[in-house]
Amino acid sequence: MSDFRQWRGGRRRTLDCVMDDDSRYEAVRSRDERFDGVFFTGVLTTGIYCRPSCPAVTPKRENVRFFPSSAAAQRAGLRACRRCRPDAVPGSAEWNVRGDLVGRAMRMIADGVVDREGVEGLAGRLGYSVRQVRRRLTEELGAGPVALARAQRAHTARVLLQTTALSVTEIAFAAGFASVRQFNDTIREIHARTPSELRAAGRGRPAAEGGGVTLRLAHRGPYAAGEVFDFLGRRAVPGIEEVVGEPGDRVYRRTLALPYGHGIADVGEAGGGADGAGGGWLPCRLRLTDLRDLTTAVQRVRRLFDLDADPYAVTERLGADPLLGPLARRRPGLRSPGAVDPGESAVRAVLGQQVTVGAARTLAGTLVAAYGKPLPASDGSLTHLFPDPDGLAEAPLTELGMPESRRRTIRTVATALADGTVDLDPGADRDEAERALLALRGIGPWTAGYIRMRALGDPDVFLPGDAGVRHGAARIGAAAEHAEGWRPWRSYAVHHLWNATAPSHENHRNTTTPETR
Repeated sequence: MSDFRQWRGGRRRTLDCVMDDDSRYEAVRSRDERFDGVFFTGVLTTGIYCRPSCPAVTPKRENVRFFPSSAAAQRAGLRACRRCRPDAVPGSAEWNVRGDLVGRAMRMIADGVVDREGVEGLAGRLGYSVRQVRRRLTEELGAGPVALARAQRAHTARVLLQTTALSVTEIAFAAGFASVRQFNDTIREIHARTPSELRAAGRGRPAAEGGGVTLRLAHRGPYAAGEVFDFLGRRAVPGIEEVVGEPGDRVYRRTLALPYGHGIADVGEAGGGADGAGGGWLPCRLRLTDLRDLTTAVQRVRRLFDLDADPYAVTERLGADPLLGPLARRRPGLRSPGAVDPGESAVRAVLGQQVTVGAARTLAGTLVAAYGKPLPASDGSLTHLFPDPDGLAEAPLTELGMPESRRRTIRTVATALADGTVDLDPGADRDEAERALLALRGIGPWTAGYIRMRALGDPDVFLPGDAGVRHGAARIGAAAEHAEGWRPWRSYAVHHLWNATAPSHENHRNTTTPETR
């Protein structure tokens, strides 16, 4: 058996395995879409780079070079393949798992920190020098933060060119370029076309009704859209979220508070496959008051729907467990939804203490109506943005009809978010964030864990005090100690346990001792 076939077996995608170039070439020969976004293939004779699953004729081994990122391939002077569009692959799931400097930096770059604050801002948020950040990223990804952000800007520009009627000048600055000349040079270098040629190549793509930017949000492997839309629909807060349509053809809609303005995202349940491969996409429309927010908005929606996950690795680990395995194999595409606004997620977690999901949703709707920022014009049932921490830090919250101790906890969390005592931004140190949360009065293990799982997108959180988790574990005969064998994907195990008893498990989220001290 070849090394590659062993890799594709029981140890194929675990984090402690390292592929060599021969294994990578075997993945290219088999057009294995499971490795899209994990590495990129450069073809030296043609000067292009591709995703591993590219349907083109497989190049000879001696003409191939492998890159850890699209930015590294671009840095080597290669242009993106027009056939497989490697710039549009899902992000590597590795950055969701890793909590080190590189993992945190990649999550921040994806959120647009370099475009908004420069490399100095990125380094300051990480707590390292600019030199250290550049060195570590270049060592692992073959490109520094500027090149990684540039690759992301080029992808944003291509989407705008092919899905909007904006002028080239408007697109250049919306995508984050400093000048039109820089924009033109980058597009020619990466795509081997002028912006006008790239726009012409995208004509014929249907535009969304009502305007906005239409997108296909790619994911790898199977995607349990029904369960994700069920999860989000049960928690949809009136005023900021809604799920419309019938199961199988639903649309999740919500408002977004963004760095330069606000927006509305529509994401469809009925997506598509990727030319017969195991991956696919969800349809999305974004309407933004400032197009400079496009990259950030896309990444936040991707985090909400957990689109960069690696379902193969998750199912490999969880599916091998004798107790959890049947659940994991039954739903190989189950995701662990994140959040578009970490601060919102934290406040909603506090509202969810000791009450049903329905009650928490009602409380959040009351909070939005009383303290949220109204949209200039309502859009269906969407009328507000979720209240920002500054506005809640001193709010009386009497509208909620909650005990003063619970209202105090909301104000405490809001104050900690506003003054930086708790950092839940993309790329935040997850361990430090959890310690800071637990130091706040009224926050206990369940709330801190739930915030870590959703607001910080941690794939390895277990909630032993959650009633739904206990009920699901009892159904399969598992005890809390079994969860150690589910690392590093315990958040997905939590969702499998919740789904094992859905919807009855959601009568009470958290029935542990009230989290007040």
